[in-house]
Amino acid sequence: MTDLRQTNLACFDAPIGGRLTPEMVDAYRSDGVLILEDFLTHETCDELRARALELVEAFDPADVRSIFSTTDQEQLNDRYFIESGDKIRFFLENDAFDEAGQLRSSKENCLNKMGHAMHDIDPVFDRFSHTPALAEITRLLGNENPGIIQSMYIFKPPRIGGEVVCHQDSTYIYTEPQSCIGFWFALEDATEENGCMYFIPGQHREPLKSRNYRLSDDRLTTEVLDSTPWPEHLKVAAPARAGTLVVFDGRAPHMSGPNGSETSRHAYTLHVVDQNCRYPADNWLQRGADLPLRGFAAQD
Repeated sequence: MTDLRQTNLACFDAPIGGRLTPEMVDAYRSDGVLILEDFLTHETCDELRARALELVEAFDPADVRSIFSTTDQEQLNDRYFIESGDKIRFFLENDAFDEAGQLRSSKENCLNKMGHAMHDIDPVFDRFSHTPALAEITRLLGNENPGIIQSMYIFKPPRIGGEVVCHQDSTYIYTEPQSCIGFWFALEDATEENGCMYFIPGQHREPLKSRNYRLSDDRLTTEVLDSTPWPEHLKVAAPARAGTLVVFDGRAPHMSGPNGSETSRHAYTLHVVDQNCRYPADNWLQRGADLPLRGFAAQD
């Protein structure tokens, strides 16, 4: 079994109120990733998992069978995906269906993820996502006017949880200048066996390798800016106990293997951009005027 504290990445006890120490900020600047253990209580992890399953229970996979895959990229021409920036939508794993077209398991054990606006639409995820502690971390990492642009609940189900290939989140959440920061909360233990994340430390200081954007007909495409292969031989596992927060730069290359184990790997992710930066109109993720971008302040 994976030692959940064994990693070569910077790992610290979560600071009170999100007040990162200079050592934490230096580690983030050096590696592009910062691991904060015990950021969440087990009760909070349980609450978010329970709420996610309530939302899943109301989802009917017979209505929409949208697949999300980083290997096949089927979602690039999927309107259900493309129009999900200001909604809560559900995306299934590649292997979710059997030969007869039926789900192989329960709904939650066939889903890849749920996204992309739970943080603004659902009261439980809204309350969790908009907190002073996260605002403080974002401020100390240099984001002057933060806006939470995206949220995802990632299921990584047992046996069929798909591989996530090496990528940079700023490819998809692009600003000028680049300002994306990712917050990844482990709601269950993430191990090498069930598909924990891997990072390539220091590579966030290199330029962006590709950019995803909308064409004039609203289809999505990805432009390769640098075809040099990732030095994946330098990747480092980031196993995480439930309650851990992993903070990472939008240019930090990361990936995860498939989940062939018998245990799921639930996680919740937020992406934040600096609203002082330009957010291009051809970015894939767009929000309607009725759901403007918000920072970390809670709803009145």
